[in-house]
Amino acid sequence: MTTSLRVVEPGPLTTVQDFGRPGRAALGIGRSGACDRGAHRLANALVGNHPTLATLEVTLGGLSLVADGDVVVATTGARCPGSAPHLAPFVLRAGESFELGMPAAGLRTYVAVRGGVDVEPVLGSRATDVLSGLGPKAVEAGDVLPVGVTGRPLPNVDVAPVPEPTNGPLRLPVLRGPRRDWFDDAAWERLTSQAWTVDSDSNRVGVRLAGEPLARAREGELVSEGMLRGALQVPPSGLPVLFLADHPVTGGYPVIGYVDDEAVDLCAQLRPGQQVTFVAARTDPSDPAAR
Repeated sequence: MTTSLRVVEPGPLTTVQDFGRPGRAALGIGRSGACDRGAHRLANALVGNHPTLATLEVTLGGLSLVADGDVVVATTGARCPGSAPHLAPFVLRAGESFELGMPAAGLRTYVAVRGGVDVEPVLGSRATDVLSGLGPKAVEAGDVLPVGVTGRPLPNVDVAPVPEPTNGPLRLPVLRGPRRDWFDDAAWERLTSQAWTVDSDSNRVGVRLAGEPLARAREGELVSEGMLRGALQVPPSGLPVLFLADHPVTGGYPVIGYVDDEAVDLCAQLRPGQQVTFVAARTDPSDPAAR
């Protein structure tokens, strides 16, 4: 008999996510996948799943589920008050409800169930891409989510002692981007010296930042070029956008810098109003501080 999870309440936004659709950018298909890949990977590890199995990405809590059979579950990322432990595997019994309140810090919580969320894949992935519309729709009340099976052993882990998201300022290493020459030294100094504030218009596509705008040193527009997760693109407003999982495949605004891929996981947990500062990475050969 196949086990499933019935969604009672989905919260503000709950999507199914895995590692997305890599290698299809030339076809105009973005990778998508979990915004916080580290939290997704850890959630799967805690229930004994292969890291490629799908989890639920829950934005600002609010998710309520009921299982029709006993299942092993774990949550990672933003800690939500509710009916379950965090960073620790537990058994959700048949008929029991599982509820997540709003997290006090962080934005996205990952819910892994042993066997994975086994919805139908689209182009080889179960990830929901909110920009392109590919993948399963966002989770809605009344949805029944099938649970897969796995023969992997359960890990002998009681709790994962990992750092959790905070509401404090976040410092991010930034490398100079391919269009750094579209900005003078004053703009680069402004990027790396001021505290930027996360705008409420942010989503899975990117984190929009508010602050003193960055002025361009060149006029005109670029021919559209490839975009990657972690790119800091500067539109005509002069206010940077840090691309996350569902970023566009191409873009015509200059990319002043790149945030390291591992650090982008931290950005997935940024909440509106939180502050971000960029620090020139020491590994950047074009940065005088690296010499």
